[in-house]
Amino acid sequence: MFNVVSDFECMVADYFGAPYAVATDSCTHAIELCLRLKNFDNIKSPEYTYLSVPMTFSKLNLHWEWADIKWQENYTIPGTNIIDAATQWKENSYTPGSFTCVSFQNQKHLSLGRGGMILTDNKHDFKILSKMRYDGRDIMTPWREQNISCIGYHYYMTPETAQKGLDQFANACRKTPKIWNWHEYVYLPDLEVFKNVS
Repeated sequence: MFNVVSDFECMVADYFGAPYAVATDSCTHAIELCLRLKNFDNIKSPEYTYLSVPMTFSKLNLHWEWADIKWQENYTIPGTNIIDAATQWKENSYTPGSFTCVSFQNQKHLSLGRGGMILTDNKHDFKILSKMRYDGRDIMTPWREQNISCIGYHYYMTPETAQKGLDQFANACRKTPKIWNWHEYVYLPDLEVFKNVS
């Protein structure tokens, strides 16, 4: 049943020009998995982005601060090689050596209601992230038949979402994507939830 997820991963990876892709249930969780994998610390969040990004930093108890970044389409999270490309839809745009995280939330170019993807060129990281997103298990093998070796998270993309992505992919490629910018977001340091961040 999860073959459809693998098919969707291959389609997205090929479009963006990345060797590997790991489907997740959201772009926020894609970013979180990368942060957990590499144990980044002393990182920064753009002052203008979606609020789940700095909330994830706080959730993971990372040391972080704000950064004045005027971005368009995507941005690299300072202190990491993670690219938040939630709003980007561009063929062959993968940056080698990065974890590029894309979104399929309902406002995004390929709108599936929910879903994300991690693009990478590191086979070892791909294998670990693939297990981390699905409770530490190989998605293609019944978990009772596996000796689970890593902590995992319940962040997998459902086959139904992946099938929707496959069905809508060609149409998304024919449409001109919206170019998103930093100024479409609110100034996060003004929000009460972030008042204690320096």
